[in-house]
Amino acid sequence: MRITAIDTYIAGNPWKNWLFAKVSTDEGIHGVGEGTLNYFGKTVEAAIHELKPLILGMDPFQVEVISQRLIRDVYSEGAQIHMCAAAAIEIACWDIIGKACKQPVYNLWGGRCHDKLRAYANGWYRGPRTPESFAEKAKTVAGRGYTALKFDPFGGAWRTLSRYDFDLTVDIIRAVRDAVGPSVDLLIEGHCRFNVATAVEFAEAIHQFRPAWFEEPVPHTNIPAMVEVARRSPVPIATGESLSTKQQFAELLKYEVVNILQPEPLNLGGLYAARKIADMVDAHFGVIAPHSAQGPVCSAACVQLNASIPNFFIHEIFDEFNEPWEKEIVTNPVEVIDGYIEIPERPGLGIDLNIEEILKHPYRQENYLPLFKPGWERREGASE
Repeated sequence: MRITAIDTYIAGNPWKNWLFAKVSTDEGIHGVGEGTLNYFGKTVEAAIHELKPLILGMDPFQVEVISQRLIRDVYSEGAQIHMCAAAAIEIACWDIIGKACKQPVYNLWGGRCHDKLRAYANGWYRGPRTPESFAEKAKTVAGRGYTALKFDPFGGAWRTLSRYDFDLTVDIIRAVRDAVGPSVDLLIEGHCRFNVATAVEFAEAIHQFRPAWFEEPVPHTNIPAMVEVARRSPVPIATGESLSTKQQFAELLKYEVVNILQPEPLNLGGLYAARKIADMVDAHFGVIAPHSAQGPVCSAACVQLNASIPNFFIHEIFDEFNEPWEKEIVTNPVEVIDGYIEIPERPGLGIDLNIEEILKHPYRQENYLPLFKPGWERREGASE
């Protein structure tokens, strides 16, 4: 079997352009992948086509060599942009392998470790930044069976919080906790916003609400700062989605203070790299909650990944809180029933692209998540 073509498609979701790849072979089997990266849809798409000549004619089963050609052999450090381009191709190769073997991808990595996957809701809080709005929406989502909710209550904060914003943020978390009760996990998203002092002060303030984690409170580029916060915080720290190499994970893990790791398969160059990192984390007694807030192909890929991980913790779900047409652009989209995902047994990723539907939603440059702009949580994107 040989790779004969790589085509790309962008679906213009108002808060993030989703970038998909289709890898075709000479045996008529094709695979699909995703390379979404917030603002850089067209940039990553161009990178896919620049990398494409390096692997045309190769056997898609040779994933390790394909990844080396896409990443090592170009001898450039493109970080997330480079890795997302490689990931779109690599994920599609696993989809091809699964289809050729008539097996879901997780069966190619040792099999299925879980009957179903516990999911947490993200993106559910679209609207004004008020305790009342967050509480009302949280109660609705918990009523649908979710046992964990993630949210960023910080507005457009960067580095520090004013006293007003600090108190408002605490009030939002208090309102969500009151709305959903003590048995629902709250996952507080930091989006790399703060310095160490602010992150620690805030962690101490919200400990009373017993959040399951405080995610990326300081920039991922400063591992010593993340370690310092983790040592001083009474709330568990989660991080990893923004890292783009296994060496970065190794550097973080050696301090033995962060035990909830969130590898993002797209930022790491694909599924197999994320699977290897899960083993690295397991060696440090940590758990894995992969980042999965991109498009529906990434969601399906993360289901395959999570199904195969013994130290899997929880699966991120943004899909239910996106535009309703998301379910039309792929076949067999990931579904959550009473807070859990049933693991599919279909070959490969278990999905395919509906290209005709994707073309109805063209790319728009203003489709991105402006996390440091006041009101970003309204997620209005191109409709602003």
